[in-house]
Amino acid sequence: MSIGRSAACRERQRQRSERARTYPISLGHGVRTRRGFQRFLMDARRNAGFVRPEERARRPRVATEASKTAPRAYIMRMTDRSFPIDRRALMLSGTATAAAALLGRSSAVTAPLAPHARSVGTVPAPASASVAPASFDPTLLGKALAALDRHAGAVVHRDRIAIVDFSAPSSEARLHFLDVVKGERSSLLVAHGAGSDPGHTGFLQRFSNDFGSNASSEGAFLTGDYYVGKHGRSQRLAGLDPTNDNARGRAIVIHSAWYANPDILAAHGKLGRSQGCFAVGEHELDRVFGFLGEGRLLYAAKA
Repeated sequence: MSIGRSAACRERQRQRSERARTYPISLGHGVRTRRGFQRFLMDARRNAGFVRPEERARRPRVATEASKTAPRAYIMRMTDRSFPIDRRALMLSGTATAAAALLGRSSAVTAPLAPHARSVGTVPAPASASVAPASFDPTLLGKALAALDRHAGAVVHRDRIAIVDFSAPSSEARLHFLDVVKGERSSLLVAHGAGSDPGHTGFLQRFSNDFGSNASSEGAFLTGDYYVGKHGRSQRLAGLDPTNDNARGRAIVIHSAWYANPDILAAHGKLGRSQGCFAVGEHELDRVFGFLGEGRLLYAAKA
């Protein structure tokens, strides 16, 4: 019996050695075992944008002291970098350009651009949705520009901003993209939170910053980094005002959704509702990400 057990042990050892030889052990990534190779594959898939199904499940968000201070810490990390932007010069020229662009008078603006503003890379603006853009109130533009000036220490890029006019219904293109350097504007559809419109009327009824409210929040947001989560590719947002400083803890982000596609309007006359996130059409996400990037202002309010 002892001889039989020894033979079985030797056979198992031989099989393990044979399996070990089939795995790449000279990749330069510290891969030496089967478990190491599996970990290497998982890291490679994650870096390539693939996420295991069980990793897509969103973990429950709990309001803690750490989550309440997350936006502040996040902003500090983003503003550690120095950017050669003359904020005052860009504000002086950009305000006039922005006002004229959103009010349809961009061709009449002749204010010179700041030197640093000319050096900003050009990114194509998002194409307008196949619906009429919402009428824009100049008062909301003034609030957004005031927020841009108020949070000058956090908003590192001031050449482009996004303004969401929640006074308009979800059937109108109310997410306005403004290029203050070029004086150009474009608009897209965007959904609001279910907690802001419990009866699903298509109009935002109220704002909320509370955990579990599933409502949209009002105020200035700072665009952050990208990740792949429950809703696919998404962009994190940090709330800069007391009315939205729980945005990071509530996982309020920009993502795409089928219920924000233009064809939903033909069937229902309004978009679906999110859990408080800024949900755009599935074919518009790349344009949104390309236009906003990181470190720019997104302002949401009612006129």
